[in-house]
Amino acid sequence: MSPRAHTQIELLRELEPAAAKELDRHLAAAKEWMPHEYIPWTEASNFDGPMGGVAWDVSQSKVSDTARTALVVNLLTEDNLPSYHREIYQALGPDGAWGTWIGRWTAEEGRHGTAIRDYLLATRAVDPVALERERMVHMTTGFETSHELDMLHTVAYVSFQELATRISHRNTGKYTEDPFCEQLLARIAVDENLHMVFYRNLLAAAIEVDPSQTVQAVWNVVKGFEMPGSTIEGFTRRSLSIALAGIYDLRIHHDEVLSPVLKFWKLFDLEGLTPEAEQARQNLATFMAELDAKASRFEEKRAAKQARDAARL
Repeated sequence: MSPRAHTQIELLRELEPAAAKELDRHLAAAKEWMPHEYIPWTEASNFDGPMGGVAWDVSQSKVSDTARTALVVNLLTEDNLPSYHREIYQALGPDGAWGTWIGRWTAEEGRHGTAIRDYLLATRAVDPVALERERMVHMTTGFETSHELDMLHTVAYVSFQELATRISHRNTGKYTEDPFCEQLLARIAVDENLHMVFYRNLLAAAIEVDPSQTVQAVWNVVKGFEMPGSTIEGFTRRSLSIALAGIYDLRIHHDEVLSPVLKFWKLFDLEGLTPEAEQARQNLATFMAELDAKASRFEEKRAAKQARDAARL
């Protein structure tokens, strides 16, 4: 007879010691940093409006069009923190280590959007009026996950998402070729990595408690995975530009996000799964093989495009 699946309440209770352990590890590893210290304030000047400064013009930006696209997508993604907080709060609840973690995580994430916006405005990297209008639309729309809003699905999702965000920030910083931006986004990426480790380790503990239910949750998340910025207007067009630049593409998603996390969990080595979980694992293996093939095709098309573009020069 297959073991009974744990209820949400049972999982939260049984995994709270693991959450407390990961919280302590996080607090010991996290180092205090001050966002204002990473902003080149000497480059700042007043904008037009009540301050009577100079209106923004694209000629003032030192970064490329693609870099601006990536920076705006990264910032708008961070801006939707209230929606993410709500979803994690609903999934994990306010009690014990869960509630303490949610508060700490939210506080750390909150400085990311603040710091990126300060950098963009101080360096006049992007149009501040267009950015603010997009922020209003994006935050009004909010964000809702496509998977079930429970502990297993939520922790599985953020395990992948935090790693994807870390990589996106690091690669965006490098792509700007601005040492100030690269330094800032590299520091933000450190936070994102620590958050990923918390969630990744917590899901590893969940596998020990209820492997079959956890495997099914992971499959549900992977097959429908979307970045939290997917609700940004024009996200498909923008994400293509970001992928063509090699900042974040299918190959990165497969090789640097999904594969290492799945390997850490040893999902394909588990034994004694229910038939439903075994089917989910087989589906996951098929999906990963198909994603690998899609990534290769995209790389071939990108290389061909780059060759055509070079030939025109």
